[in-house]
Amino acid sequence: MAAITSDLALNLIPAAVALSALAIVSLVALRGWRDWIQLKREELAAGHGSPAQDPAVPHAGSRIEIADLKERLRKLEAIAAGVDL
Repeated sequence: MAAITSDLALNLIPAAVALSALAIVSLVALRGWRDWIQLKREELAAGHGSPAQDPAVPHAGSRIEIADLKERLRKLEAIAAGVDL
C-alpha cells in the first residue's frame, strides 16, 4: 500500500504544480488583456485612436494606386500609338 501512495504522490505533486502554474499564467494574461482593452476604450473615448496624418501627404495605399493607374495609362497610350511593348 505504501508503494501505491508513494507513486500517487509522485504523480500528483508535479501535476498540481503544473496546474497552479497554468492558472497563474492564465490569470496574468487575462489581467493584461483586460488592461489593454481598457486602454483602447480610453483612447477611443478621448478621440486619440491613431495619430493624425498630414492631409497634404497622401496615404501609402493611395500612392500605390496612383502609380498603378499611371502605369496602366502609359500602357494604354502605347497601345493607342501602335507601339509594341
